[in-house]
Amino acid sequence: MTNLSRRGLLAAAAAASAAPFVAGPADAHPAEPKTGPKTWDLTLLGTSDTHGNVYNWDYYRDAEYDDSAHNDVGLAKVATLVNAVRAERRGKATLVLDAGDTIQGTPLATYYAKQEPITTTHERHPMARAMNVIRYDAVTLGNHEFNYGLPLLDLWIRQLGFPALAANAVNARTGRPAFLPYLIKKVDLGHGAANLRVGILGLTNPGVAIWDRGNVEGKLRFTDMVATAARYVPEMRRRGADIVLVSAHGGDSGTSSYGPELPNENPSALIAAQVPGIDAILFGHAHNDIPQRFVANAATGEQVLLSEPSKWGQRVTRVDFTLTRDRGRWRITTKAATTINTNTVAADPVVLAAVREQHNTTVAYVNQAVANSTQELSAAESRYKDTPILDYINQVQTDTVTAALAGSSYAALPVLSIAAPFSRTALFPAGQVRIKDVAGLYIYDNTLEAVVLTGAEVRAYLEYSAKFFVTLAPGAPVDPATISDPSVPDYNYDTLSGVEYDIDISKPVGQRITRLVHPGTATPVGDAEQFVVAVNNYRRSGGGNFPGIVKTQVYNAQQEIRQLLIDWAQAKGVIDPAGFFTANWRLVREGTPVF
Repeated sequence: MTNLSRRGLLAAAAAASAAPFVAGPADAHPAEPKTGPKTWDLTLLGTSDTHGNVYNWDYYRDAEYDDSAHNDVGLAKVATLVNAVRAERRGKATLVLDAGDTIQGTPLATYYAKQEPITTTHERHPMARAMNVIRYDAVTLGNHEFNYGLPLLDLWIRQLGFPALAANAVNARTGRPAFLPYLIKKVDLGHGAANLRVGILGLTNPGVAIWDRGNVEGKLRFTDMVATAARYVPEMRRRGADIVLVSAHGGDSGTSSYGPELPNENPSALIAAQVPGIDAILFGHAHNDIPQRFVANAATGEQVLLSEPSKWGQRVTRVDFTLTRDRGRWRITTKAATTINTNTVAADPVVLAAVREQHNTTVAYVNQAVANSTQELSAAESRYKDTPILDYINQVQTDTVTAALAGSSYAALPVLSIAAPFSRTALFPAGQVRIKDVAGLYIYDNTLEAVVLTGAEVRAYLEYSAKFFVTLAPGAPVDPATISDPSVPDYNYDTLSGVEYDIDISKPVGQRITRLVHPGTATPVGDAEQFVVAVNNYRRSGGGNFPGIVKTQVYNAQQEIRQLLIDWAQAKGVIDPAGFFTANWRLVREGTPVF
């Protein structure tokens, strides 16, 4: 079992009752000044879901990042805003927190987890470099922090110059916190005031138990975020916290993507409503820009302030508190939040310099050529049309699993493959295809697995996937821009190769697979027939709550799918859809193709 303790901080965290980490100047609680201001203020700056972005750079396009709203990304931009607020408030208290999903999401982050992992090179992780320059006060672990295994996560935490928090991640063997649950930070408000003790509780997402089961099963348990907050907030108050902030890696919708079998995935508003004693919550995970939201606590009636700062460093939350002190106790009199757009500032040169060599190494890596494509292959229509570029993924997965199972008891079973349209902008150009093009098609760090499904389970799986589409009557206008249900993300729509099928979007959800046959025949797939199905580890572990797929693997060599796509292209030298594209599924209405 991986050693989960962190020298120093985590040893304290694993102690009985999870003793807090207390940081800041020594505090003798001096007497109140007889003269001077009667109010003081505190500013909290927050980020979340930075996902490996330091430079304002799109590694898949090899160009400066831009989108339709002209957002910018990256911690170098965040640093400029943080520095500006600190300068504005010189002599006043400013805290900087992050709500998680930090070390995964860009080729920069992937490179130092996979190509030259920090666990073998002893290189400092680029996100540690950037965050240490910014001087964060704490970071909460997000679910994607667990993607690369516990040894890499442990090393990254030790490279940080500030605490990493995750109160609801529990050592499965000892039952004690696996990481620091919270800290109580002494903050000097100036003007001779007594130091303010700020409690900061970190909550990670319980979905880790599903999405990264292979990395955490038998090592970590993930408790309910609401129940964990209810346990620790009173403890923090007892141990002297004058105000309590929660940094939570869970959205505010109150819903989960994985069904009811684990605690709620997005409970931040529930935490505010159900746990007394919280003053504000910085939250993330849902990638939304929510400048300010108030939720009344059911027990006290107090208004809890929530804010979510979008994603990738596009926004920085700013929360301003005004405080008074009466009879030795601090009280918040006003609080307000907003989010600041990082496209309003230039990148901080110190952060850029700290990560420049690693950024340049990553740019050189993703620009390596892997093969030549005989024609341009685009993913723009992959949500609603069978496209060669998605079949490329399915071909590689099918070939890999078929070769691995040769000579086994499963060798005689047909191999199906599952792929989702992760990106609407992915493109293999005609001619030279580079690593960045493949990475742009397969943007997640998934590994390949395989399970056995029956024909009935394949049909149920396809029916579930088909809920992606809105219902359109025969003859009704069709707009590709609105053909999908906006509540279902693209990554939760799967297509299958190895069978032929029709999805009738004029029919109700659950009754849409009107044709499911063996390739090139009119022979229906029988309910009892068996198939080996190649699938990524996220889906096989329960991500998206698809039916029938969470079962024992018949193949799991821990091979990263993105690397398999690169290796296949390099081995062939040519990407030619004539060798792998089969139009095996279509959208219909009463048997008439939609497109």
